[in-house]
Amino acid sequence: MAPAPGLPPRLGALAFHGPLSEARAARIVARLAAASPATVLDIGCGWGELLLRVLEAVPGATGVGLDINAEDLARGRDLARERGLAGRVEFAEESALGTARGPVDAVLCLGAGQALCDPGQPYDPGVVLRELRRLVRPGGRVVLGEGFWERAPAVEELASMWPGARADDHLRLGPLVDLAVGAGFRPVWTESAGRAEWEEFESGYRHDTEVWLATNPDHPLAAETRARVDRQRTSWLDGYRDVLGIAYLTLVPVAGT
Repeated sequence: MAPAPGLPPRLGALAFHGPLSEARAARIVARLAAASPATVLDIGCGWGELLLRVLEAVPGATGVGLDINAEDLARGRDLARERGLAGRVEFAEESALGTARGPVDAVLCLGAGQALCDPGQPYDPGVVLRELRRLVRPGGRVVLGEGFWERAPAVEELASMWPGARADDHLRLGPLVDLAVGAGFRPVWTESAGRAEWEEFESGYRHDTEVWLATNPDHPLAAETRARVDRQRTSWLDGYRDVLGIAYLTLVPVAGT
């Protein structure tokens, strides 16, 4: 979907809205496809690239992607039409909070746990995991992409991250996986994004806008846009680079829980 006239482009250089390589995505899709899910739900789907790949890998499966960003959802619908999947997927502009869209055979939630949490309360990955357990059928699969601290962040690193960043914003990987177990899952696959995946994502996130800024330095929106992307880049390079990790957990619900 093209940006509105006069505005810089948005995220066109990214296949996935997160630090996820093609190779890792292919492995995740293959593991999900091996379980033959008939129904797939993508929480905070964006344009739903991973959802579409799962549907391509499982003939006959149907999927629903939930998000509140209309531009991303329109991109997802365009991609579905281009790939002959429009009849098997719905991109719905709606909140996932308390959603009645489950239970389903497979749930994707990559970097979108906040969509399952009360925005008036502190973010709690335990709440996210309990909601995911509610949304998946017995014998199903959940793929959760969740932030964790690779190491304890230094004070100066926190100061360079997002506004109000705190040391208790995330868990370490071990306690995060323990939460999944406590929520009624067994972690059948635990992996995390590497530096190359982060660099591909962070550079791709700003790529189109940086090119636009270089070619439109005097545009009325240039100063505001330049300040925003400069803050984003600094937040990564001086803040969470090599500190914040993204875990990709493939989870199977424990029978009877």
